[in-house]
Amino acid sequence: MNFEQRQTTTSSDLPLRWGILGTGTIAADFATDIALLNDATVAAVGSRSQAAADAFSERFAIPHQHGSYDALVRDPDVDVVYVATPHVAHYENAMLAISGGKNVLVEKPFTINARQAKDLVAAARKSGVFLMEAMWMRFLPHVVEIRELLAARVLGQVRTVTADLGTRFPHDAESRIFAPALGAGALLDMGVYPVSFAWMVLGAPTGITAVSDQTFTGVDAQTSIILQYADGSHAVLTTTLEAEGAGRATILGTDARIEIDRIFHRPSSFSLIYPDGRTNRHEHTPVGNGLRYEAIEVARCIRAGLSESPAMPLDESVQIMETLDEIRRQIGLIYPGEQHAE
Repeated sequence: MNFEQRQTTTSSDLPLRWGILGTGTIAADFATDIALLNDATVAAVGSRSQAAADAFSERFAIPHQHGSYDALVRDPDVDVVYVATPHVAHYENAMLAISGGKNVLVEKPFTINARQAKDLVAAARKSGVFLMEAMWMRFLPHVVEIRELLAARVLGQVRTVTADLGTRFPHDAESRIFAPALGAGALLDMGVYPVSFAWMVLGAPTGITAVSDQTFTGVDAQTSIILQYADGSHAVLTTTLEAEGAGRATILGTDARIEIDRIFHRPSSFSLIYPDGRTNRHEHTPVGNGLRYEAIEVARCIRAGLSESPAMPLDESVQIMETLDEIRRQIGLIYPGEQHAE
């Protein structure tokens, strides 16, 4: 049985109606991928300006356009809200959607810190709505297959996980990637992927060591992390804004290893390699931007009456934010107006 047979859209008389909160690049990618599904539709878009909402809706043929986020979450034709704003706004925007009784998918990182993450989870559970971090990597075909191999212990005991993610950004004081007020820097923008990947494979670390260097605006330019585990396994993770990285990830086990092609957190393929050199290739052909798979999971969970995804549990999103908090504590990264989570 291939991946497309295992993870398909769930049947329903009516499509799941999405409201997109935000009109940036990731919002556009998401709208493009929703169009690939036969049981989902983008019913509305919300922006802080009516002009931006109108332009976005015209581009993607969206029937309802709202010039405020509040109007979007009050739209009766929206079943679930996708929060696609900068990191620093995730908490406020997701809380607004929850207070409006909407199911919510929140772009990564879930929030700025674990305090905010805990508050969001508590609010969603109290309201009885679905909530999930949009860690879309978890739902990509190659990652789903890797998780199946890990569950079957094909690799034996995992000893080491490595992952790197780097892109060179020109120094620009106006760029979001360097703006402290927007929760910028390598760690929360890109490093969240290697950290979440390590969590997916190895679970909660027992030790965290991190070092970093700053950009000209004071956020982290490059951060390297070692996660240690009770069984002696390690995760070695790097992220940088200063160079184009290989974007690869490996999982080393006592019986075999997995090497994921670049770029590991996007639609990709991988090799399963045994100590004697035997290699099994696992090829996956990308479809769209790769964001449709998380939308499929949201629809599956909502239609099954679930308030969270077993593949991206809320408690794990909170714990990942706690890991990121500790990394930030060690590298001294505090955002404007934020008292660091303890």
